[in-house]
Amino acid sequence: MDFSSLSLVALTVSLIGAATPILLAAIGELVVEKSGVLNLGVEGMMIIGAIAGFAISVETGSVWTGMLAAMAAGAVLALIFGFLTQVLLSNQVATGLALTLFGLGLAALLGQNYTGMKPPPSPRLDIPVLSDLPVVGPLLFGHDFMIYFSLLIVFAVWYFLNRTRAGLVLRAVGENHDAAHSLGYNVVAIRMAAIAFGGALAGLGGAYLSLIRVPQWTEGMTAGAGWIALAIVVFASWKPGRVILGAYLFGGVTILQLNLQALGISISPAFLSMTPYLVTIIVLVIMSADRRRASLNAPASLGRIFHASH
Repeated sequence: MDFSSLSLVALTVSLIGAATPILLAAIGELVVEKSGVLNLGVEGMMIIGAIAGFAISVETGSVWTGMLAAMAAGAVLALIFGFLTQVLLSNQVATGLALTLFGLGLAALLGQNYTGMKPPPSPRLDIPVLSDLPVVGPLLFGHDFMIYFSLLIVFAVWYFLNRTRAGLVLRAVGENHDAAHSLGYNVVAIRMAAIAFGGALAGLGGAYLSLIRVPQWTEGMTAGAGWIALAIVVFASWKPGRVILGAYLFGGVTILQLNLQALGISISPAFLSMTPYLVTIIVLVIMSADRRRASLNAPASLGRIFHASH
């Protein structure tokens, strides 16, 4: 078996690309959970974003328009979840699961006419001289713009949560919604805004898959990325900086299993395909084993129903 055919630089570049949609969805879900809401519909919002972004890009010839459409589609689906859970007070877990099933079914229906099509090409960062440097060039200056945007979003979320008054209010709502309500804050409005933001980023992550990462539309193409994003939020202990580490770790596992298959290692492809989900389960088990640590990091009101009359 010849491992010399593997390029560390190429693997790293592939890893970053594989991690980006998961990173976008995870950082959006982190904001949602920081507000005290548990949305298990990330997978559904990602797949809706994937088909919405792909369809609009094909019809308009603009990747950027497709990206905006994907964010809008993800946000709309998220706001449906928000209305059901925050206004009608439905169970967040059951509603999130239903959202995923609804998103997968609707995306399959909408995408029937787009199978086999190719989207318009997406622009890449190409700086003269710098992009041609060995190792450094492809690692730092050879990516598409969405990769840099995803890292910028993580920093922006960290700054928002830790350095702004609005971020403090959001965290206060997630820790004790009754106390925040008694201080005059509109808990439902704050949570709806967080839910819409999380949906928009999940939709954007889905569009990255169908427009840049693959790029094509395939039914069920998210393939569990939304569930991995949910696990990463727990893995990161609800801290934005750690979300990058988690996303790149899971992206690395995905790329590794693909390269092992390419090298002809005699491991069942089915086993290699389930590796990312196996790692997800292991991470969740490890995190849940230390209940005290998990309770100290998770927002205290996470998943709890808020009623203004209380």
